[in-house]
Parts: sequence; C-alpha cells; structure tokens
Amino acid sequence: METQKPGVVNGSPMARRSFLKYAGAGAATVGLLAVAGCHKDHVIPHGGIDIGSGDYGILNYAYALEQLEAAFYIQVAATPYSGITATETAWLTDIRDHEVCHREFFKAALSSKAIPSLTTDFSKIDFSSRASVLAAAKAFEDTGVQAYDGAGYLIQNSAYLTIAGKIVSVEARHAALIRNMIKDGDYAGMDMVDSNGLNSSLAIKQVLPIANMYLKTKVSASNYDYIAS
Repeated sequence: METQKPGVVNGSPMARRSFLKYAGAGAATVGLLAVAGCHKDHVIPHGGIDIGSGDYGILNYAYALEQLEAAFYIQVAATPYSGITATETAWLTDIRDHEVCHREFFKAALSSKAIPSLTTDFSKIDFSSRASVLAAAKAFEDTGVQAYDGAGYLIQNSAYLTIAGKIVSVEARHAALIRNMIKDGDYAGMDMVDSNGLNSSLAIKQVLPIANMYLKTKVSASNYDYIAS
C-alpha cells in the first residue's frame, strides 16, 4: 500500500490546518466543537448511523454529505472518464481537493462527536462516461447546496453558521461550474434559483434518501423527527 505523503489527504495538497486558516476558523472554533463523545452514540439498531442532535447533529449532517462528495470526486480523479480534457481534469481535481478539505475540516472540528467514516456505493454511476459522471456531479452539488440552505436555520452557534456559509458558497461555485460543463451558460437554472433570485432549499428528510442511494452505510436523523429509509 502506498504511503500517504505528509500534508496530503487523498490527493489534496491542502492540509487540515491550512483549511482552518482559509475558513477563518482557528483553534478556538475547533475547541468549541470538540467535546466528549463516542462513535457508538451514533450507531442505530439496523446498522446505520444517526447524525445526533443540536448543532453537532447538523455538523454531522454536513460531514456525511462531504464524505459522499469527497469519495465521489476521488473516484472521478482516479478513473478519468473517456475523452476528458486537461482543463476538465484540472477543474474536477480542484473540486476534489475542496471536498476533501471540507470533509477533513468537519472531521477535525467534530472530534469525538463525529460520525464514523461512511462506506459509499457508486455502482449506479458509470465513471467511464462523461455524461454519467457530470450528471452525478450535478446531482451531488445541487443537492449539497440545497441541503446547506435547508438546514442552516437549525444552527444555533453563530461561529458554526459562519463556517457553513463559507463552505456552501464554495459548493455553489462547484454547482455552477458543473452545470456549465454540461450546458454552456447554464450556471444557475430556474430549477435551482427562483424568481426572487434565491436558491431553493431541501429539508433533511428530503436530502438523506438521496444521499443514502449512494451509501452502503445508511444515515438517519432521528433527533430531527425523521429517520431516513
């Protein structure tokens, strides 16, 4: 097995500390998030993972989605689709690095309150096909932005809300780029942005069934009056 280079996380040259600095979150913010807890607290009887409650629950919700996106783009970079250009490779590699940074940020910030690593299932995606990969990327990015927008109001701590806002801003840039790769000029379709210029949002109960389609380890949110199927 290849030894991972120091400061490189699954192909991303941006270390965890660098992302914390980039996001404007120092050790104090991480300290606020890191409290005592066990992974076993998140395991639910049917073998899935529950995100927990309160701000930690919402942060774990985001962490689960970032795990999914990071795993997807790591696979895209590892097995480029047929006909991929140098420019597309660079774009998708940048997105991969961002998603890995997001995943690692939540993992470090949540500390012992973090849910375990999730096992993905991308069998529905043909990674050799540009159309299949970009369609999946579009679904992940659009849903990710809607998920952040739909759960933001549940965050009580303003510091966490600030970080979530910075991350969803990057996710929206990803969504716009992927849409433009599929159809030139389609940065923000009317299916995502309403007549008031506001992005649409999705509730946790709408997002988790979509995410669970690509996860072997199912995720639930029982403390938010909803358990994903």
